[in-house]
Amino acid sequence: MSFSSANPATELFLPRLAEAKDRGSSSQLQLEILHLFDSLRYPLLRYAISFGLSAHDGEDVLQEVFLALFRHLQQGRSRENLPGWLFRVTHNQALRRRTDNRAIAKIWCTNEAHAAMDHYDTSPGPEEQLLFNERQRRLLTEMLALPATDQMCLRLRAQGWRYREISEAVGISLGSVSNSLARSLARLERTDKG
Repeated sequence: MSFSSANPATELFLPRLAEAKDRGSSSQLQLEILHLFDSLRYPLLRYAISFGLSAHDGEDVLQEVFLALFRHLQQGRSRENLPGWLFRVTHNQALRRRTDNRAIAKIWCTNEAHAAMDHYDTSPGPEEQLLFNERQRRLLTEMLALPATDQMCLRLRAQGWRYREISEAVGISLGSVSNSLARSLARLERTDKG
């Protein structure tokens, strides 16, 4: 079977899979990965972007994630709960990318660059934008202060995952998922009101 697919999004990581195929990988493995890519691409991309990444960076993260999946499966490692595994790897890769982006931004950003970006701001108005930005900053700061497990539960729930799916992906009980979400949402609500 060739690597052509009806979904043009699969071009994201197909060149590297094609190289692996030339080295003798099984086409069954490639089909399994393509199926996972087709079914989880958008939820994984939204999850990566939820870390504050651009869509372009999110696509790069997905390429790294599915290449890691290919290597993982090619080496005969566990196939248990691959969607959960993909979300964990996406989580780690997105954090890594965000850290790298921040380091680059510190090098390149100057006060003049900020002033130039503010000049082209198309937001509704300075007062509304200030209030919106302050609220976003407070909520993001509060979310990033949550324990990693609480953050992951909250992000997966925001993606529409059910409690049982979150429980399996994160590796905690259903009760812990429920408590984590209730605790996190209450904390964010207090921050938003305060």
